[in-house]
Amino acid sequence: MIREAEEKDLKGLLELYLHLHETSVPETDEKLKNTWNKILGNSDYHLIVAEEDGRIVSSCTCIVVPNLTRGGLPYALVENVVTNIDYRGRHLASACLEYARKIAEENDCYKIMLITGSHDPKTHDFYRNAGYSSDGKTAYYCMLKEVNWKQ
Repeated sequence: MIREAEEKDLKGLLELYLHLHETSVPETDEKLKNTWNKILGNSDYHLIVAEEDGRIVSSCTCIVVPNLTRGGLPYALVENVVTNIDYRGRHLASACLEYARKIAEENDCYKIMLITGSHDPKTHDFYRNAGYSSDGKTAYYCMLKEVNWKQ
């Protein structure tokens, strides 16, 4: 089942992120609870999950960004695309990305963007097969903090 995350999904998402780049599940402290509540309360922030066997096994984030250019049409950003290693190859991440695409279309977005840090050709093939292109654009980013993934 593909759906948007609910309040009860926090623990499952944090466990899923171990398959992304995290090395441990963080403690549920006030900062984490506040961040979770901000996410759930933001109508432009869509945390999409695939649930199987009562577990969150794949996910992506889709954020709709208001915009003053392109006739005021918003755009969407996709981030944190991940699937539990035991569930890969079952098109769950593709289904999450398709759900994100529908959200973008429903919000009249003129484009969806994502950046991957992966150098694995299979990852790039996955995104191309999902309808994304790296032709004609160059992505840049600036890390503002050195993040220690080992908590």
